[in-house]
Parts: sequence; structure tokens; C-alpha cells
Amino acid sequence: MKRVRVIVDGRVQGVGFRYFVANGAKIHNINGYVQNLPDGKVEIDAEGECENIYHFLLQCKQGPQLSRVDTFMVSDIPFYGYRQFKIKQR
Repeated sequence: MKRVRVIVDGRVQGVGFRYFVANGAKIHNINGYVQNLPDGKVEIDAEGECENIYHFLLQCKQGPQLSRVDTFMVSDIPFYGYRQFKIKQR
């Protein structure tokens, strides 16, 4: 199992990016959360099998049609044990 924290910058708020990520998490059996950050970025905290994480991140990096991903910073972090994937509201 693997857990990553991703900070996504670009045109990622107001374009359905969080819902796109949540759908990808469901497809790839990923647990964790996605949330908008006050500075216009999006944070993804995701954990799952290594191969699933890999494919999930590839999908997230593309984003939905109206989005534009300028930077996609991935950090490995310690496993937590999430039981589902949530869209967090700020």
C-alpha cells in the first residue's frame, strides 16, 4: 500500500476538478480525500495499491476537459488507513 499527497496548481477550481478526482478514485479503488485550498490549488491525499495509485495519478494529472494542470507535485507520506474517498468542503 502507498499514500501520496498531491498539490495541483493551474485552472483547477470551478471546473469540476474535485469531482473528476473523486470519480477516478472510485475507478482505481483509492481512499483519501480531495479539497480546494485557499490559494486556488487543489490538494489530493490518496492511498491504495501502488499500481492503482500510479494509474489514478496519471488520470488526475490530465484533469477534466475545462481544467488546466500547470504543476502537479507528488509527495510520499506515511500510510493512514482511510476507508473511503471524500470531497472535502472548506
